[in-house]
Amino acid sequence: MMHKSSVGASKGATFAVAFLCMAGTSSADDTGAGGNACKNLPGYAALKAALVAATATETSGLNNQMWGTIVDRDGIVCAVAFTGVNRGAQWPGSRVISAQKANTANAFSLDASSNSGGSGQPSGLALSTANLYSAVQPGGSLFGLQFSNPVNDNVAYDGPSAHYGTANDPMVGSKIGGVNVFGGGLALYAVGKKIVGAIGVSGDTSCADHNIAWRVRNNLGLDHLSGVGGVSGDVARPDNIIFDIVANPDGTGGTGQAPNGSGGVGQSASGFGHPKCLNTSASDTLPPVQP
Repeated sequence: MMHKSSVGASKGATFAVAFLCMAGTSSADDTGAGGNACKNLPGYAALKAALVAATATETSGLNNQMWGTIVDRDGIVCAVAFTGVNRGAQWPGSRVISAQKANTANAFSLDASSNSGGSGQPSGLALSTANLYSAVQPGGSLFGLQFSNPVNDNVAYDGPSAHYGTANDPMVGSKIGGVNVFGGGLALYAVGKKIVGAIGVSGDTSCADHNIAWRVRNNLGLDHLSGVGGVSGDVARPDNIIFDIVANPDGTGGTGQAPNGSGGVGQSASGFGHPKCLNTSASDTLPPVQP
C-alpha cells in the first residue's frame, strides 16, 4: 500500500510558519450570531492547510482523504474542510462524523478552571473520543453516553451541498451536537493550558483518524496540554489512544470485535481502551504535547 509520508515530511517547517500566520484567520461565518469564540480559533484556510499536511504525513490506515471540523467551547462549528479534490473524494458520511467527534472531545474535556470549591480537576482532564470506546460498551461505566447529545439534523444536513467543506459550509456558526466514541476527536488547548474547543477528523480507520487529528492539533499549535490530566498513562500524550483491549476468556473480543456475534468486546485494563485497526501505526510516536 502506498502512503503519503514523503509528501508532508519535507514541508513541515513551511507549514508550521503558515499555521502561525493563519491561526487567527476566521472563515466568512465564523463569528456566528451568539457571540461565540470562533473568531479566536483557526478558520477555514488554517484548518484546511493543517488537515492536508497531517493527512499527507500519516502512514497508517487506508490512505484515504479526510474531513476535519473545529468547534469552539460552546460546540459551535467554526470551520469545516476536506483534503481531496472535491467533496466526493472522501467519504461523504465523514463530514458530519468529524463534527460529531469535535463536539464530543470538547464536551467531555476540561482545563484547570474546572477546579473550585473543593471539586473539579486541578490540572484539567483531556479525553479524546478514542478514550471513550470501552467505557460506553454494555456494562461499561459510561454505557449510553453515545445517545445523550444527539446531532442537530437541521444543522448537519442543511444545504446547499456545494458549500460542504468550504468557508461557507452550512454547519459553520451553528451547534452540531452529537457524541462519537471512537478515535478522531481531540480537545484544543491554547497557551496557558486553556481549553478553547476541539478538532474532529474522519475519513479513514478510527485509529488513523485519531493520529491525523493529533497531527492537525499539533500543526495548529493548539496542543498546549502538557501537565493536563488524562487517562492514557503517557504524560507526554495525556489524551492519546490506548490499545489495551485483551480477549475475553472465551477468546473473543481481543480487538474490540465480536466474532460470530458472541463474546462482545474484550476487556480494557484501563477502562478507556480502543480496538486496534487495519494497518494501525505506533501512536506512541506522535508528537508530544506542548507546555
